[in-house]
Formats: sequence, C-alpha cells, structure tokens
Amino acid sequence: MASGRNRDHSACNEAVAAEEFQVWKLAIRPDRTATLTCDDGNGHIVFTKEIEYTDFPLDEITLYFANRVIHLPSEY
Repeated sequence: MASGRNRDHSACNEAVAAEEFQVWKLAIRPDRTATLTCDDGNGHIVFTKEIEYTDFPLDEITLYFANRVIHLPSEY
C-alpha cells in the first residue's frame, strides 16, 4: 500500500506534467534557504519546494519549459 506522501508526490508530478508551458523560479533568501516554484505561466502554482540550503550564486533565476525544452529568460 502506498503511503500518503507517495500519493501526494505522484499527484504533484502529474500536475506539473499536465502543464505544457511551465515557469520555474528559484528564489534564494539571505540565509541561503530557497523556494522553488513551478507555475503554469498564468500565476497558478502547481509545485512548490522549500530548500533548506543552497549555494546557488544568484538571488533568483527563472527558467521556462515549453515544447519539452528548457529555456533561459534570454531565449524565451
């Protein structure tokens, strides 16, 4: 029997996979914790993950996913 956590994870993966266009944002706070979000391009968040620590060098980055390709902001 699958745990509730696994079912929730599966549902989240399905929600993300259902979006043909995705906007992924990684926002880093001064204490080096971060939040990763994915939305559908209209501001409807379909995935969020809190990250306990990152050494990512920027304060924020946004990537776009469309037609099975990840794009940098300058490419989209």
